[in-house]
Amino acid sequence: MKVLMVIAPKRYREEEFEIPAKIFEEAGVSYDVASTKTGECEGMMGGIQEASLLISDAKEENYDGIVIVGGLGASDFLYKEDSLIELIRKFNADNKVISAICLAPVILARAGVLKGRQATIFASRAGIELLKQGGANYVDIPVVSDLNIVTANHPTVSSGFAEAVLEKLGC
Repeated sequence: MKVLMVIAPKRYREEEFEIPAKIFEEAGVSYDVASTKTGECEGMMGGIQEASLLISDAKEENYDGIVIVGGLGASDFLYKEDSLIELIRKFNADNKVISAICLAPVILARAGVLKGRQATIFASRAGIELLKQGGANYVDIPVVSDLNIVTANHPTVSSGFAEAVLEKLGC
């Protein structure tokens, strides 16, 4: 089992990456880290994470799922990243696990994979509106699983988010 973890090059939310990464490792699920640039990526609280892969170079067939980390950088760098939108659509076409936390579910809405699905997001008026514009049925609960898609609304639910992803992966 292997997942692709996507982070923004700046201002990603550290615990939304670190907690799921640790839970995945403990469950025997490996991962690659992708961003819009390779090398050091800076978190919102000063953390550093190495991205070994450009999003545009990631191949859906190499992974069982995708995990998109939130934080303010998600809106700054990932919302309009065409290669990420296309990658999400490929994961969805193959019914693979697609997940996003905090502000990142907007990317799933922009990819068109939330139409008619239940989803959650960090509770901001703008984020909720963007989710709805993408056809999602917004649900105000911490973690939402709907078929192959998992969304979560806050960094504090990072472990529950990771556990839901593992459940979808069959781990």
